[in-house]
Amino acid sequence: MTRIALSAVIGVLSSFLATPLFAQSGTEAPPPVRTISLDGPRFGFTMLSEGVRAKLLQKNLAVEPMISQFGWQFERQFFTKDSGVTAMTEWVALIGGLDQGTPIPSLNWLVGLRTREGAEFGIGPNVTPAGLGLTLAAGVTFKTGALNVPMNFAVVPSRSGTRVSILTGFTMRR
Repeated sequence: MTRIALSAVIGVLSSFLATPLFAQSGTEAPPPVRTISLDGPRFGFTMLSEGVRAKLLQKNLAVEPMISQFGWQFERQFFTKDSGVTAMTEWVALIGGLDQGTPIPSLNWLVGLRTREGAEFGIGPNVTPAGLGLTLAAGVTFKTGALNVPMNFAVVPSRSGTRVSILTGFTMRR
């Protein structure tokens, strides 16, 4: 089959398979989804269990049981119910241990919910030099005009031990 014929077949199949008209039961399309960016800086501290510290020491990362955290949160809200419950996804990139001269990177991807009052819960994977873990986070976001101030508590259990973090920061509603 020639490239032109193959392209034509793929184009026709794509238009039939991807046509939303066939999947809709009514005549109206759903309203477009409106996303909100709530990106902003994060800072706080993390308490490390002895197992986590031992795992980090194996990688030549010697730190005390409590380390500082600085980073950035990339957050998108993408669905809101009339009740005010909002679905969201966020990436939180942190560098811990700077207070001790030992940079320890951490990356979290969370999916969760936030209420109209600002209570929030999220869950997702965590990657650090100490290994992989599952982040369980909860908190509340206080709103003052266009400024949001989150206060979050996170627990990351893993094979090497547990990490407990308290983070805050700010975002501007855009």
